Amino acid sequence: MTRWFVIPAALAGFALAGVVWALSGTQWNMQLANSRLDFIGIQAGAAFEGGFDRFSADIHFDPQDLAASRFDVTIDMASVNSRDSERDQIIRGKDLFDVAQWPTGHYVAQKFQPAGNGKYTASGTLTLLGVMREIPIRFSFEEDKDGAWLKGDASIERLAFGIGKGEWTDTSMVGNEVKVRFALLLKP
Repeated sequence: MTRWFVIPAALAGFALAGVVWALSGTQWNMQLANSRLDFIGIQAGAAFEGGFDRFSADIHFDPQDLAASRFDVTIDMASVNSRDSERDQIIRGKDLFDVAQWPTGHYVAQKFQPAGNGKYTASGTLTLLGVMREIPIRFSFEEDKDGAWLKGDASIERLAFGIGKGEWTDTSMVGNEVKVRFALLLKP
């Protein structure tokens, strides 16, 4: 069996999806066609990239009122796209994402801190395969007259969520760490 590893990246994708924001006084609407939730994993010593084609984000974010801000992101796990259909089938399967049992991932953040120069950190809970873990994210929020961009990243460990059973627990072939990146176009 060819070892394709997109699961860690997808998990990272969940973490990233959780980074979706909106102003506390303003409800931000994510523009899916212009937004991305991507991940980078390691397979056989080489990096590979993928993402999720379908996810939603309920964003409330105000740099002047971080206490009232909240991100609520839901990811359609079956929408994983690593640009390789065989690998995507394996990722969706029972040993990795098990989308038949766990069709969605969910990230909620309610604790935000300024990091200077338009950058922030958030602490939120990522739920994958029924397992909940605290995942911090780093992001920037750039607003203009037409809307805002929310861009950032996170890192997750796939095995902490039970992503990878049987041969997929071998971290020498498929890395445990998955990096997640997101870029969300928001409109008020």
